[in-house]
Amino acid sequence: MEISGLFLIKPKKFEDTRGKFVKTFHLETLERNGLKTDFKESYYSISQKNVLRGMHFQTPPHDHLKLVYVPYGKIIDVVLDIRKSSPTYGESFEVELSGENAKVLIIPKGLAHGFKSLEDNTNVTYMQTSGYAPESDGGIKFDSFGYDWGFTDAKMSERDLGFEGFDTFESPFVYGEDS
Repeated sequence: MEISGLFLIKPKKFEDTRGKFVKTFHLETLERNGLKTDFKESYYSISQKNVLRGMHFQTPPHDHLKLVYVPYGKIIDVVLDIRKSSPTYGESFEVELSGENAKVLIIPKGLAHGFKSLEDNTNVTYMQTSGYAPESDGGIKFDSFGYDWGFTDAKMSERDLGFEGFDTFESPFVYGEDS
């Protein structure tokens, strides 16, 4: 993984005539890789094709490690390093997550997160090491950090469209401080 602390798990899938079985969370695997796994909250979103959500994060003291996977559908998941002094500050990473490939992305503190849905009724499931805290809710405008989302007709919330640009963002995150 090119961004420090970002971790991609490719779990084993078991398929037969009944369907599919995938283990998305395995404590020993995460701990073996030095990841803190004290999850406090889990939720999911269902998005139609061409929905863009992001770029989201929570500021300290409610920042969190996030585990993300897609049990149904397909997305392009994008993370942006917003940790001051990080060797990859301002760089983004993308990966396709889908029900088919069953990949699980672990996103450390100090990275903004977003995705675009490639299929109708895509389910994106999250686990976080802190609960949602409105006073710590933040974001970076999706088109302000040089990432090409590959389309211009995105369906987005007013909230996400109103985030400040990366060029004016003052990051509260510092690389190496619990990231």
